[in-house]
Amino acid sequence: MATRRITQETFDAVVRENTQEFDMEDSEALKEAIEQFESQGVDLSYIVKAVPKVCSEENTEDQTHEVLQALESLKAAVASSSASVLEDLRVFTQQCSLGFAQRYLAAQKEAYPTILACCQRAAGEKEALSVALAALSALTDGQPDLLDVEGREFLIGALTVHQTDAALSCVCFRIVRHFCLKHENNRQGLVKAGVLPLLTASITRHIKHPEVVREACVALRVMTFDDDVRVPFGLSHEHVKMIALEHNGLKVIVEAAKAHPGNTAVLGELCATLSRLAVRNEFCQDIVDLGGLTFMITLLADSLDRQELVKQVLSALKAIAGNDDVKDSIVNGGGAELIVMAMNRHMASAQVCEQGCAALCVLALRKPNNCKVIMECGGALAALQAMKTHPAEVGVQVKPSVRCLASPPLLRFPAPRTSLSRQARWTTAPTMHRDSPFRVSLVGFLR
Repeated sequence: MATRRITQETFDAVVRENTQEFDMEDSEALKEAIEQFESQGVDLSYIVKAVPKVCSEENTEDQTHEVLQALESLKAAVASSSASVLEDLRVFTQQCSLGFAQRYLAAQKEAYPTILACCQRAAGEKEALSVALAALSALTDGQPDLLDVEGREFLIGALTVHQTDAALSCVCFRIVRHFCLKHENNRQGLVKAGVLPLLTASITRHIKHPEVVREACVALRVMTFDDDVRVPFGLSHEHVKMIALEHNGLKVIVEAAKAHPGNTAVLGELCATLSRLAVRNEFCQDIVDLGGLTFMITLLADSLDRQELVKQVLSALKAIAGNDDVKDSIVNGGGAELIVMAMNRHMASAQVCEQGCAALCVLALRKPNNCKVIMECGGALAALQAMKTHPAEVGVQVKPSVRCLASPPLLRFPAPRTSLSRQARWTTAPTMHRDSPFRVSLVGFLR
C-alpha cells in the first residue's frame, strides 16, 4: 500500500491552525499535527517538523523555516554580489545538514541552481569553491535527481582542474557519491564523462591522505551498484570491468590498503570496494597475486575485536573465494579458522554471522577437503549457533544449511538428556553435498 504524501505548506497550515484556532503552544501544536498526520498514514519523512520562524521583526506575520530563510538570504547576496555570500553558504550548509527534510524543502525552492551558480563563480578561488562545494554536497545528499548536464560538466571540470588539491577532491568525490546512489543514469553519465580515471588516479596521487582514499573508494564502489529500481538493466558489471581492466583499479586499491595498515575506517571501505570488484574469476586471482589475500588474512587476524572491519573483511574473502584456486589459498592460509573465530567473537552480530556463514559456504563449494577443514575447526558448530542466535535473519538461516554443514562426513550431534516436554524435537534434513558421494543429515539445535 502506497503511503500518502502532503506538502510542507499543508503541514505548516495545520500547525498554524492549532496555535491560532485552538490556542495551543508551539510545541503542543507541532506534536498534535504530527500525530494527526501519522494516524492517517501520511509519510512525514519529507516534512520539516518544526514551527516556522519569524523572518524579521518588522513583519511578524511573515514566517518561514530557517533553511528557507538561509536560502533567501543567499539568493539576495548572490544577486547583489555581496561579500556575505560565503557566510550565507555556511549557514545554508548547516541547515541542510540537519536532515533530509530540510534538504528536500530547499530543493523544492530552487536551491540547486543557486548553489551551482555559487560553485561556478568561485571556480578560480579555492576557499570560496570549498565552501560552495560543501553546500552542494549537503544539498544533494539523498537527492541524486538534482544533477543536470551543467552540473555534471562542472563537477568533472572541478575534479580535473583541482586534482592535486586533496581537500577539494575529497568534497567532489562525496558529491559524486551523492549523485550516483540509486541513480543509474547519473552513474552512466559520469562514467562516460571520465570520472573513473579521476577516481583511481586520485587514490594513487593522494595515497597518504586517508580521507581522500576513503571517499574515492566509496565513489568507486557506488559505480558498481545496481540499486536504481527505475532502470531494469544497469551497467554495473561493465563499470567493474572498466575499473579493473582499463584503470588498474585492483592494484590501486590493494596498494592503498597496504598504505593504511592502522586506519580501520579506510581499510573497511577498501575491503568493501574489493568485494564489489571481485566479480570475475581472473579478478579474484589478480587480487591474490597482488597480495590482497595475504593482506586480508593478516588484517582479520589483527582486527578480530573490530566488528565493522571484520564484517567487511569477511565480505571480501567471500567475494574472492568465487575462484576455486583462491578457495584453497584461503583455507591453506588459515582463513577458515579465522572466519570461525570471528563468528564466535561476534556471535551477537547478525551481519558478521551472515558474512561468516556465506564465506564458509563459498569455501566449501566443490571442495570436499575444505569441508573437512571447516568441520575440524568448528565451522559447523559456529554456523548452527549463529542460526540459533539469529532465527529471524534469512541470510543466516539459509546459507549454513546449504553447503557448510553438507560436508562429506556424517554430521550428527548427540541429543542432550532433557525432557522432550520442555524442548522441541530434533529435526533432520537429509541432503547431499553436490560434490560428495556421502549422504549427510543436518541436525538442528533444540529451541
